Amino acid sequence: MNFMQFLKSLDDLLYEIITWLVFYPITLWRTIRHPFVMMAYADSELEDTAEQQYPDVLSPPIFLLLTLLLSHTIELALVGQSSIVADKRGLSGLISDDTSLLLMRLLFFAIFPLIMAVALLRRQKAPLTRDSLKPLFYAQCYPAGVFALVLGIGSLATQMQGGPAFRSAGLAIILAAFLWYGSLQTLWFARTLAVSKLRGFGIATMTMVECVILFVLLAALLA
Repeated sequence: MNFMQFLKSLDDLLYEIITWLVFYPITLWRTIRHPFVMMAYADSELEDTAEQQYPDVLSPPIFLLLTLLLSHTIELALVGQSSIVADKRGLSGLISDDTSLLLMRLLFFAIFPLIMAVALLRRQKAPLTRDSLKPLFYAQCYPAGVFALVLGIGSLATQMQGGPAFRSAGLAIILAAFLWYGSLQTLWFARTLAVSKLRGFGIATMTMVECVILFVLLAALLA
């Protein structure tokens, strides 16, 4: 790569990053207002060429990553450095800075779209391949981002020095996050599998329990 090619690559990278300031809030708002539309959009865009994908919003994995970055920034501003960074026990010894902590959280919250996507393929009795999993995983990244953000805000509220009121508010926000995410998954399974909402609720509940168990097991390794 010559110097001019390097400058061109740097120019493209800078433009892509700076446009996140515009397209992140657009993507967040559209996901909150019309989650199912965004999930269908995430799926359909994968049929286009890489250059033409997601022209007016962020791609689902980037949206999830930036949401966790936003949540982490809020955490640093309100409660300071996470104790995980300072802790050297277990797997937390691998987390030495904010970058590694952010990547760890990305891995944790990527569990939700991954398990949801696998659960759907399993119940459709469809082959589990990279090609069949990717559209479903991408579709699930949009609501997972909103879920992670609200969950993070609720968790921060429980850690702030505001007495029982802040703790109660934080727990209420966490509960609201699970109710919203669970309701969305109930309708998603019901619509996609063409089953009743009651059946969709059962599938969503079972799958969310699997996600939470795996999440907790990974978190325990950091303790």
